[in-house]
Amino acid sequence: MDFLLLLVMGKPLWMWLLFLGLVIGLLAFDLGVLHKDDHEIGVAESLRMSAMYIALGLSFSGFIWWQMDATATAQYLTAFVVEKTLAMDNIFVIALIFGFFAIPREYQHRVLFWGILGVIVLRGVMIGLGATIVEQYHWVLYIFAAFLVFTGIKMLFVADKEHKLEENALIRFLKRRMHVTEEVHGHAFFVKKPNPETGRIIRYATPLFLALITIEIADLVFAVDSVPAVFTITTDPYIVYTSNIFAILGLRALYFALAAILHRFAYLKYALSVLLVFIGSKIFVADLMGWEKFPPEWSLGITFAILGAGVGYSLWKTGTPRPAPIISTAESKTET
Repeated sequence: MDFLLLLVMGKPLWMWLLFLGLVIGLLAFDLGVLHKDDHEIGVAESLRMSAMYIALGLSFSGFIWWQMDATATAQYLTAFVVEKTLAMDNIFVIALIFGFFAIPREYQHRVLFWGILGVIVLRGVMIGLGATIVEQYHWVLYIFAAFLVFTGIKMLFVADKEHKLEENALIRFLKRRMHVTEEVHGHAFFVKKPNPETGRIIRYATPLFLALITIEIADLVFAVDSVPAVFTITTDPYIVYTSNIFAILGLRALYFALAAILHRFAYLKYALSVLLVFIGSKIFVADLMGWEKFPPEWSLGITFAILGAGVGYSLWKTGTPRPAPIISTAESKTET
């Protein structure tokens, strides 16, 4: 059993296998037990699923504390919160994609479930490459930090810009290169149908498959922001990867509850912009103050403050408008 103690990116192999086994077990339980049959996921079920994933993600910090130390635990929790909140913007895009392809709610979970498998692989590749680069060239962290500051400032000016999927080059490319059905065929990603021109039976992709590919590409784009953000919090690949995956698992479970009230978080994108600027600037502030690194406890507290302000302001601004005062006929005549 000595091979379980082999170091993989700074951590024993058994720690990586334990985490991956936990994630695979969760996904098997999700698809094989909770969602064995296609059905529309309601708000209550979505909240229960999300609470389960959040509880597991937070509980995993206890394992980090046991195997590492309190500093690593604070870094994990900060990375978990940052990744979950940055992925909030992904929910807006997922809702837009499902609406564009007219995916029925009872099949949306299937798309998100298979999508998470792609995320596990893609994030692993990106984090592995990022960790290798940072280990060899530590100054790359300053490039990551400057990129986050630039991205955050840019987001402040385009936060209210709408995405237009009909102009998306990826979707146009897929439709040109593949046979695609106009309608959904149950939960199938592919179906066999006769070609209307030749009569031959060929394989067609359904809108579910196009939605899956589009969501995967969207997640890859968002990872360009979120992965460097976590690397400015910690360069430990284990903390970066585990916090990323737990945050995404919980957020996709919460999608079905948030999709109905996304309009209530209209101003959260501005808070996310400020958060990116803060995360990117920490490394420069630490150098300026002569610190080895920005205090993890401060980072976690400031992150919560920024997000709390964004959520609170959004809920206040998008609350139910007060009804206009009723003016009686007599009062109206008097004013006239």
